[in-house]
Formats: sequence, C-alpha cells, structure tokens
Amino acid sequence: MKNKIAILGSTGSIGRSTFNVISRFKKNFKIEFLSTNSNFKKVYKQALEFNVKKIIINDKKIFYKYKNFLKKKKIKPYLKIEDILKDITKLDYVINGISGYYGLEPSLKIIPHTKTFITANKESIICGWEFIKKKLYKFNTKFIPIDSEHHSIWNVIKDIDKTKIEKIYLTASGGPFLNKKKSEIDFIKSSEAAKHPNWKMGKKISIDSTTMMNKIFEVNEAMKIFDLELKKFEIIIHPQSYIHAIIILNNGLIKFVAHDTSMEIPIFNSLFSGTNVNYYKKNFLKINHLNRLKYIKPSSYQFPLLNILKKLKKKNTFFDIILVAINDQLVDLYLKNIISFKYLNKLILKLIKMKKFSIFYNKSPKNLKQIESMINFVNNYINTKIKNEL
Repeated sequence: MKNKIAILGSTGSIGRSTFNVISRFKKNFKIEFLSTNSNFKKVYKQALEFNVKKIIINDKKIFYKYKNFLKKKKIKPYLKIEDILKDITKLDYVINGISGYYGLEPSLKIIPHTKTFITANKESIICGWEFIKKKLYKFNTKFIPIDSEHHSIWNVIKDIDKTKIEKIYLTASGGPFLNKKKSEIDFIKSSEAAKHPNWKMGKKISIDSTTMMNKIFEVNEAMKIFDLELKKFEIIIHPQSYIHAIIILNNGLIKFVAHDTSMEIPIFNSLFSGTNVNYYKKNFLKINHLNRLKYIKPSSYQFPLLNILKKLKKKNTFFDIILVAINDQLVDLYLKNIISFKYLNKLILKLIKMKKFSIFYNKSPKNLKQIESMINFVNNYINTKIKNEL
C-alpha cells in the first residue's frame, strides 16, 4: 500500500528536494495534494508528472485565473487549506516547505489530518511552537524537523535522556563572505550575498545565512523543539558544511552527524525512518572532506547579529515574532537594493532595542490573531517610518 503524502509549498526548494526523493520511490507514495502561493506553472507541471488531482493556490488572482483550466484537466483547485480538508482522508505524511511565518496557520490546520508532520518552516516554529506542540500532542501526530541541523540533532537525541546532553553545536558555513574583511562587504550587492557557497537555497534564506540570522533562528528553533536551555547551544563555523551537528554527552561521548549538502538526505530519512530502504547503493565516507575539516568560532564583530542570541528564550514570546517580522522586512529591502548590507545589520539591532517593541518581550501570544497583529504592527512601522527615512 502506498503512503499518502501532501506537500505544502511544493514549488519551493524543500518541495523540489521532496520531489527528487519521491521520484526515485514512486511506488511508495501517492501525493494527495500540493500547495503553492502563486507559482502556477511549476505546481501544474508537478501535478501532471505525479498524477496529483488536488492543488491549493493561495493567491486569489492566480487561483481564479486558472480555476476553470484546472477543472477541465480534472484537477480540483482549492484556495485555502481548510477547503481541502473535507476532501481528504488521514495522511501518512505532510511535508511543510512553506517559507516564512505564513506557514504556521496551514501547519496547525493540517496536523490533525496526518500521522507524521515533517517541516522545514522555521519561522512558524519560532513564532508558534506552543500552538504546534499542543496540536501534535492532541492528535498524536509524530513530528520530524528537516532542517539539516535539527534533523541531525533529532536523529541523535530522540532516544537519549536529555539530562545526558552537555552541549550541542550547530554548524554554520559562514556564508560567501567568510574570508572577506568587514569593510569589503558593508556595501556589497544582495546578488552576491545570496550566492551560498554550499547549499542551493532561496534568496531570503541565503541572506540570512550571510548575516548569521539563520543560525540565530536555528538556535531559537532548537531550544523550542528539543526543550533545552540556551546555554546548551553554541554556533560554530564549519565552511565545508559536511558536519551538521555535534552533540557532546556527559558520558564522555561526542557524536558527529555528517552528510552531503543536500536537503534530500534529511527528507529521505524522515520518510523512510525505520525501513530498509537505502538512499545510496553504497555510502562511502568522504575522506577528503574529513581531512580538511575546519572549525571557527564566529565573532560578533564579523557577525554583529550574534548579539541577539542572549535575548532568546525557550518559551514563545512576542520577541520571537517581532524579530522574525523585522528580519523579513529588512531582508526584503536589502534584496531590492534599497538598503546596504551594513545598514541591514545595523537597523535590525537598532529596531529590536526600541521601546515600541521591547515592551512586549516578556509577553506571550495567546492565539494566532495576536501573532498576526504583531507582525502587521512591525510591518506597518517599517513600511512607513523606516522607508520614509531612507
């Protein structure tokens, strides 16, 4: 019997990696539905290739433009995830590859309808982990993170008593400017900053990798997922991106998790955990990689956003939400070449210190509406006050 799977954000990088895995094992899966925001051309191509009969298109304009076309092709279109839930039975897997906070609501709505929820949507975990955790528990849904670092940690500690964990190192590539002087990158173009040296990622997450915000988010995410304090985590630069996590245990053992720089590997291991299916026919250790392993402790001089780490808390607060919103808006301005790389870092640090926002840092959201209202509050401030000053 085939496993029933749905892919949220199927046209993004996680979605594409998922299709690369499933295409090798088509006999194991039946894709129940796909979702995209507005990339109709790509999602339609995916639906044809994998014989998918249901598609969610979140963009109203795109949805109504192609609604009748899809019906003629015997593919049922949906505008929202809640519209499709009445037309599906219990899924075996859902993979959430949606980028940004807007993956939170679909996550909460789909969790009751799947046995296993697999996600790379870090912003939704950062902003709403308490809500996700309650849903997972209520509906007995298994949770698997597929960010390479979190998946590596999950694989090591899922059967380990947490009291045995001494320290967890999250590895960072250091981005494309690791060996450049700070003065050389202050006004570098966003097109250069988006060229990640090791991973094929979207532009936004590539910029986050360059500023190290991505690692700050990952520490925040790991604290929540694994229910561990900030002091248990440390970021270390590993330019080769071969080792994804280092877990030090208090019994004297140190465990390293290594794999190639492909998101297909954590996705494969999430879908085939506990089976005898092989990813590689032969998985050889890359000795050349091991012989040139290099680790660097990152400095807050080179990566000023690392100063944000000390503000992180295990419990969801409005600080998490405000940080995500500020970063999203300012990275967008940088990608549009409205602000410089130097000003991107400087402005993020300036905004999170503002009393306008800091008065909320010890408070926690009670529902999704409060999260959305706070994001809109931050967005409106940046779009009016900050843009007018530029």
